[in-house]
Amino acid sequence: MTSVPLTQENANLKPLPKGFNKKKLPITYSVVTNPHLLEIQNYSRRQCLGKTPWPQIDKINAWMITAETATFMKWGGLGMIASELPEAFNSNIGGGNSMTVVTPLYLGDTGKKKALLEKGVYLGAEHKEIKVEKVRTIEVPFLNDRNVLVKNKVAVYTGKYDNTNYIFLDSPRFFSINPHKENPSAQDGCYVLNEHNINEVERFAFFSKAVYELVKSLCQKPAEEIPLPNILVANDWHSGALAGLMKYFSTIQVENGTMDDALAARLKAIPVIHIAHHLGYQGWDYENTRKILNSLYENMATQVFRNAKAIKNSNPRTTNTLIVYDCYNQASCDFHLADRVVTVSKNYMEEVSKELGFGFDFRDILKIRKDHRNFFGIVNGYEKSLISPNAKKIADVNAYFKDTKFQVFDETSPDKKLENKKEAIKLLSRIATDKNYREKVIPLIDVYDFEDISDALAKAEKTPFICATSRLVEQKGYDIAAQAICNLTKNNCLQKEYPIFVLGGAGDINYFEILKKLKDSVKALNPEIAKRIFVFRGYKDEFAYAIQLAADFYMMPCRFEPCGLTQMEAMAKGSLPIAMSTGGLVDTIDDGTDGFRTEVFFADNRRVYGNNITARRIKNNENAYSETLLKSLNTFYHNPEKIKEMQANALRKDFSWSTADGSLYKYYRLFKTGHL
Repeated sequence: MTSVPLTQENANLKPLPKGFNKKKLPITYSVVTNPHLLEIQNYSRRQCLGKTPWPQIDKINAWMITAETATFMKWGGLGMIASELPEAFNSNIGGGNSMTVVTPLYLGDTGKKKALLEKGVYLGAEHKEIKVEKVRTIEVPFLNDRNVLVKNKVAVYTGKYDNTNYIFLDSPRFFSINPHKENPSAQDGCYVLNEHNINEVERFAFFSKAVYELVKSLCQKPAEEIPLPNILVANDWHSGALAGLMKYFSTIQVENGTMDDALAARLKAIPVIHIAHHLGYQGWDYENTRKILNSLYENMATQVFRNAKAIKNSNPRTTNTLIVYDCYNQASCDFHLADRVVTVSKNYMEEVSKELGFGFDFRDILKIRKDHRNFFGIVNGYEKSLISPNAKKIADVNAYFKDTKFQVFDETSPDKKLENKKEAIKLLSRIATDKNYREKVIPLIDVYDFEDISDALAKAEKTPFICATSRLVEQKGYDIAAQAICNLTKNNCLQKEYPIFVLGGAGDINYFEILKKLKDSVKALNPEIAKRIFVFRGYKDEFAYAIQLAADFYMMPCRFEPCGLTQMEAMAKGSLPIAMSTGGLVDTIDDGTDGFRTEVFFADNRRVYGNNITARRIKNNENAYSETLLKSLNTFYHNPEKIKEMQANALRKDFSWSTADGSLYKYYRLFKTGHL
């Protein structure tokens, strides 16, 4: 077949027109005989059915493509896996196998996060330094503010942090984190609307395109400093455009004469593994739908769009892989086109492939993938030594609060856990009674009606200490926790000694209002119980750490939790999770052994977990959580030896990446064979 020169005169070479996605018409696909267009039309079906053979990989050279890293720019759990999985892989696998992290070189100052590059040293937003060297400059075509396709120069830096190689991509326009004057207050870090009016979705679409151009340039001109990867790991929606670029864009470039067959074949042969964290975050951008697609696929966007046929499924919103209904969706392409999809726990894999409330528009596609064994659940790991009671961390906490005496403990020293509870009771009482001390140690935390509970010291061993220090967001279910506490109070279920509740975190003020209302409602019923309820808004690491060291229980009434690291951190400190039976909480908490879980779990008023008889009795999540909270407290009051045994089990539990047959080795098998 004769290649078509890339000229604007060619009728096929045209960007998507303005308003193409606003017509709200069904998308139809022409019957084609052109082999390249036919390949694009069939790609989603082939990938979802697992028809593409996994390549022979002798030595793994995987790239972790990620917007966040715990080392240099952290916002959540996806930043943890981006740093810790490569570090564990490089420490434990050996044999010439390696993982490299590829991430933006963020520069600027949001007021909370700051990053700068000076004299060859990059200081990231998490206060870690790395020496970097500029090794290459690539050009990344992308539309500017005037919708003109321009070549953006991106500097490529390399560096090594501990045992892991990093590749940083530097584009001041896209990766500046200096906020725009209209940046929403909730947006921070790498998610800001920046000074150049670049939002998070456009930023990470550009990031995917830059990674594609870097891989292409390495195929054309190898570099000793950056070996060509043989696996691309796309960490959540941020790099969700990657599979479309590797599969679709290379194919259409061959069709239009801007790439030779050999180069396209090399690009398409590199498998893409997409890691999905929480499917509620997908990278939607309605206003920039046309701009982003024309930037990704350039003057060939119309050709790609008209042939980007999704595998047949029952959802009319996902018939095209590039948009969901009429809106650009960054995760969509990888869900359809990645060689493998992984989510962060086995139970969450089951939820998203069964329930619309979890899988959203991609439930049917993920069900097909699961049935054809190219969709997997692998629990996120951690480095246990970093989250278990740590001598240095505890010394820092004691130094910060001046006169506290929190102690290191493990499963062999439960008495020290009790001493930490006493220290926390004294700390809470001092914060309640000494305004100057409170303003000094938790200056950015709003507290509500803290009261002196020093009378609890004498019976600390018999007093349950319960905390939740997660973000104040809908996911974490603070309203469910509040309802459960109110239910137990109204029904006179809370025995003396009354529990101590410490509840709060950074986030939505509306959930702080719910917690304040909880305290007021309980006070009207029983002031002695309310006295022991501490609610706050804000975050101070030393305060949260001290409370976790003391707690007997950690509340997790989550509406969803794809994996959850909080329950792992709680168990590592001997705090037993009281959790909903959802997502990774099912995979990581053994009910009655190292924590407590609800017997049933509901989503959209439907039973998702548990049996029908129990579901009919309990009826909803609020009742399920109230019952489980009561069960936990009754065990504490009436069977304290059982609680000590469970706490010892929790302290022994180890989700480190490199434990025997741990998550690290599941990823290793996946990289080598395409299967677990």
